[in-house]
Amino acid sequence: MRNYLTLAIIFAGLAAQLKAQSAQQAQPTAQFAQATARPTRFTPAPAQPTTRTISGQVTSQENGSPLEGVAVWAKGDTLPSGTMADGMYYLPICDKDSILVVSLDGFQPQEIRLTTASDYNIVLRKVQTPPAPPFNPIGNWRAIFQLKPGVEVPVTFDIRAADGGTLVAYFHNAEERFEGGWIQQTSDSLFIFLDQFDNELAFRIADSGLTGVLRRQDGTGTPLPVTAQAGVNYRFRDEGIKPAGDISGTYDITFHSENGKEEKAVGLFRQQGNTLRATFLRVTGDSRYLEGIVEGNHFYLSSYIGGTAPGYYTGSFTSDGQLEGTVVGAHGGQAFTGIHNEKAALPDAYTLTYLKPGYSSFNFNFPDANGQSVTLQDTKFRNKVVIITIGGTWCPNCVDETSFLAPWYVANKSRGIEIVSIQYERQTDTAFVHKVLSRQREKYNIGYTQVFGGLADKQGVANSLPSLNAFLAFPTTIFIDKKGKVAKIHTGYSGPATGIYYQQFEKEFNDEVDELVKK
Repeated sequence: MRNYLTLAIIFAGLAAQLKAQSAQQAQPTAQFAQATARPTRFTPAPAQPTTRTISGQVTSQENGSPLEGVAVWAKGDTLPSGTMADGMYYLPICDKDSILVVSLDGFQPQEIRLTTASDYNIVLRKVQTPPAPPFNPIGNWRAIFQLKPGVEVPVTFDIRAADGGTLVAYFHNAEERFEGGWIQQTSDSLFIFLDQFDNELAFRIADSGLTGVLRRQDGTGTPLPVTAQAGVNYRFRDEGIKPAGDISGTYDITFHSENGKEEKAVGLFRQQGNTLRATFLRVTGDSRYLEGIVEGNHFYLSSYIGGTAPGYYTGSFTSDGQLEGTVVGAHGGQAFTGIHNEKAALPDAYTLTYLKPGYSSFNFNFPDANGQSVTLQDTKFRNKVVIITIGGTWCPNCVDETSFLAPWYVANKSRGIEIVSIQYERQTDTAFVHKVLSRQREKYNIGYTQVFGGLADKQGVANSLPSLNAFLAFPTTIFIDKKGKVAKIHTGYSGPATGIYYQQFEKEFNDEVDELVKK
């Protein structure tokens, strides 16, 4: 018993000793915890903004109708709402939103300051677009003629105000600026009246330029589609293709007809860089001023002064001076070949047309524009040198001859010289003849006599002038001395575009007249 008591005492002592040791070991940890602990403070969660929905209807100020598709949003927000067909919108906004933005294409946008209200009906005002400035045709133009499907021919012209304010179109061909016709403008259309050739360009005015046709003034024939663009100065677009050579010079040219016939001609080419100017001299006359471009070993030329279609020539060349090409027309074409020859020449123009055997004089009896009969036996022509020119107002080479003869007559008529122009036209009715002859007379200030010979047909001309062996070309010029005898007959005409050939014609013309005046 005592032994058990002794053991209990011993175990109790050990337990007390162990408890004391544990308390001593735990004391530093509690001190560390007390030293490192932070005082705590309560932080409330941020307040969430309250939202609400605003609504309303957007209408047009013009007629009060609802507007669909209007964008409506709070400024600073990236998620707009949109109005429905009835113009209504519904937009959730926050308390922080203060500006409402409303926008629709074609209307003035609005910004509205928000209040506590929930309904915002909005009226939008249309944007007032300033009226477009009135169409002004004055300036440079580039026209494209649709000669036939797939064939487009460019020409250039400018429109300027002449004396008195009348607008006039001038066609550009190489160094020439040809007065083409007067202009009439309506609210949506532009007309260029090409009175010299009784044609007109009828255009519809569009934002992109002019769209229309080339047609006869009386509406007959087939119109030719034409478009025109303002402010374009080039003729053929430069595609950056360098010329393969320089074809400047004179060429023997042969035109080949589909029936196998050949016609000899002379080609004159002047090239500078890729710019090409040319003309072709035929027995019947020259092709006037041609202007174009050289690309590689190909060339393209065009010309226009108001006729039924522009002139268009395309071709190619070889390094040894040979040419091959085509004159392209609205209803076909004519091939040509050529070879460089600085001595190329046409037959003598004074040997092709002459009086038939048994005739020593030339005579006619035709009405003038007013219907009055004119013959060479009239007192006006007795004992004078008379120059007869056979042509037509529609003929480009005849136009060039008229440009030469009209001022020449003014300067020389006092020397005892008269001129008679026998005109063969496309129509024979009196009103038409009076119109075209009067127009030409006024344009070129013609002071000499004009008469009407008949329809513009070479065989018809030959029949109406039986003393001639044939009729080959418009124009043909006949020189008659003071006794009424035919001195010379010149076939065709070499105009200003031919350069030295024109200068040669002028000299021969004046020399011949001087000799006849002396006799």
